[in-house]
Amino acid sequence: MNKNTVWAIVLSTVVIFVSYFVLPLIFPSLRPVDSQAIEATADSEENVENQVEELELDATDTAIAEASVEFENEPEVQIEEETITVVTDKAEIILTNKGGDIISYKLLEHKDMDTGTGVQISDNVNPKNRTLALALGTADNKIVDDLFTVEKVDDYTYFFKKNFNYNGKKFTLGKRYTFKPGEYVFKLDVFIHSDDNTGLNFDGAAYTIRTSPQIGPHFNPKQNRYENRQFLAFNGSKTKKIILNSNQFKRYDKDFIWGGIAGKYFVELVIPTAKESLNAAFYSSAVEVDDYANAQAMFERKAFSGSDIADSYYMYFGPRNEKELKRYNVSENNGWGLSGYRVNQALQTYDWLKWLETILKFILELLYKVVRNWGVAIIIMTILLKLVMFPLSKKQSMGTLKMQELQPKMQAIQAKYKDDQQKMQMETQKLYQQAGYNPASGCLPMLFQFLILFAMYDLFNNYFEFRGAMFIPGWIPDLSTGDSVYTITKFSIPLLGNQIRILPVIYVASQLLFGKITQNGGMTAANGQNAATMKFMTYGMPIMFFFLFYNAPAGLILYWTISNFFQMGQQIIINKMMADKKAEMAGNKPQQKVVPPKSKRK
Repeated sequence: MNKNTVWAIVLSTVVIFVSYFVLPLIFPSLRPVDSQAIEATADSEENVENQVEELELDATDTAIAEASVEFENEPEVQIEEETITVVTDKAEIILTNKGGDIISYKLLEHKDMDTGTGVQISDNVNPKNRTLALALGTADNKIVDDLFTVEKVDDYTYFFKKNFNYNGKKFTLGKRYTFKPGEYVFKLDVFIHSDDNTGLNFDGAAYTIRTSPQIGPHFNPKQNRYENRQFLAFNGSKTKKIILNSNQFKRYDKDFIWGGIAGKYFVELVIPTAKESLNAAFYSSAVEVDDYANAQAMFERKAFSGSDIADSYYMYFGPRNEKELKRYNVSENNGWGLSGYRVNQALQTYDWLKWLETILKFILELLYKVVRNWGVAIIIMTILLKLVMFPLSKKQSMGTLKMQELQPKMQAIQAKYKDDQQKMQMETQKLYQQAGYNPASGCLPMLFQFLILFAMYDLFNNYFEFRGAMFIPGWIPDLSTGDSVYTITKFSIPLLGNQIRILPVIYVASQLLFGKITQNGGMTAANGQNAATMKFMTYGMPIMFFFLFYNAPAGLILYWTISNFFQMGQQIIINKMMADKKAEMAGNKPQQKVVPPKSKRK
């Protein structure tokens, strides 16, 4: 087995383990800090009569302009629990007057693969925890569970209000939701009126607002190793992404413009118009219902003095794809007039390879426009990449052959100058120059292939368009999940689950065959410990890959499988070229002159 094979297998392993355990923790952004102030413009809204004065935002500053909040001291009346349903072309939202919260948020344009209905992005709602619920004071306090009065302003705007006497403080709390057709962003205004003009201060905080307890669709982290939940926080130049583990409750007190929670394909972002009013953010993965952990972001509002505050938050509840997110970077592209927030920084990407992913995504989407099948587009793109990379693979293999040719001379130099390292290096460099060989030339092809592996892994594992994209009916109906030919209902196979898949078997077979072909192309035979190591790399590693990749997205395994098969053909060609080159090298060696024996005199 030659060095090319070892590198290929080692790099594949590094890609998977580093991508899964390390890289999600480090996502440095390459984009410069925006020197302009973050801007947001609010749409004109009708006043809520006798309840709240209109909130106005300065067009060049996100700080809330001075606004008065007027509440009438209405007598308390008996209130019954009720729900309100709001439907736009993007979502169906169910509000409850208990806390003035959201208990259901279904995305109508995106189907849940298990239920066939719209994706429930507001997951794991329970009596203790609801979407956009408020807790009075700090983030670890219980949510407000009182019944509010509710007023319908129009079909897309509802106002909730409640008078409180809490810890000796009398105040009125109001929440106003405003939705817009055609938008994944909606607006939440929070109004507080302090009866004694002393504001609210409960342990340094006025209130805490939270995202959904868990972001849908429902997933099983024990079975799906290719999905996780992340806390996001963007500070204007880079996005901090923290993968949530079980039973966490941690404070994030670094600067941020917006924050939220993201799954693989959907995201909930909280965008305060006055970020300086917040103390800090928190993220929680507490287990509140059965054994299903939350994935929740919380934002703690600073205590305030005086009589009134009016806070506004823009909420993005929608797909985690560039098409929708980038609309809110330019005011002309969205109905809210939002700009400058750079919410597309919430995308799942290796920031240091974003340029390469952008190029690959462009090529993939161009191919899809022609073939109209994402699976076929993956196959064509993989073949094109292999054709482009063939000269590099050839150069690397020929460099290995050249290195083997120089090996005897190098060993002689090492033996001669074993006590003089400086002289040894000088003579070795001279040997390289005479032979026209650059030892670094083999690193460049490997580096390029390394970058391609990382970029393709991230693209095919997270590309939103693969979600629900069918390749072959009855076998690969969804490129974002594993293929399936049969579902076991009575038991699950350890490490694999209850789905019988064929694509991972084909992938491992191609990996074994590719390793064998590469080994046959080796120029030297191994023995002893090296032979045992090479045998494990050829046969043992693909078996490990089978268990690692069994439940990987079909689009990702399809790419690896096609890559293996096409590279096999390339390797056969390279092996033939190397054999011819070796024969040529052997033929050019000076042959010893054969002297015939002298004839004996008779």
